[in-house]
Amino acid sequence: MYRCQWARGSELEIRYHDVEWGVPVRDDRVLFEFLTLEGAQAGLSWSTILKKRDNYRQAFMGFDVASVARYDKRQMAALLEDQGIVRNRLKIASTVSNAQHILTVKHEFGSFADYIWQFVDGEPIQNQWRALAEIPAHSPESQQMSKDLRRRGFRFVGPTICYAFMQAVGMVNDHETRCFRHRQLGKRSG
Repeated sequence: MYRCQWARGSELEIRYHDVEWGVPVRDDRVLFEFLTLEGAQAGLSWSTILKKRDNYRQAFMGFDVASVARYDKRQMAALLEDQGIVRNRLKIASTVSNAQHILTVKHEFGSFADYIWQFVDGEPIQNQWRALAEIPAHSPESQQMSKDLRRRGFRFVGPTICYAFMQAVGMVNDHETRCFRHRQLGKRSG
């Protein structure tokens, strides 16, 4: 059974690849989780973030948007001492402010999912990459998403982070065409 080249390093990566990566997500909590994790990854490896994922869930109230949006300076300062997450002041602050902005987006669009999926017209883009080297770091859609998110005040949402987010939450099917998951996810709609 062939897997994408990037997903062969550890059992954790394999499980993530085989079960989650590229599966369309329309749950606001899960979308917030991936937006946070992709932003936290900036400058680090994805395997590092996967290892810290459970700690992130605990630190950020299971990614309950309304709860995280209410975090105060004391709570953010405590997170800087939490060795289970990436202890970067800007990344922690962006998680809280991004939660606040998600609440605003939800008020305007009904859900964060409705807002975010508009960048791919509501359906996953089915790419046909044969090898990891062909997969781009960003796309016109991720550039547009990044621009609009930043206009709304979101942080750690550059085009590359947005594209990684789109891959993770199934907005694009970037499994290599030989990967067993490519065909499985190509049959699904969001």
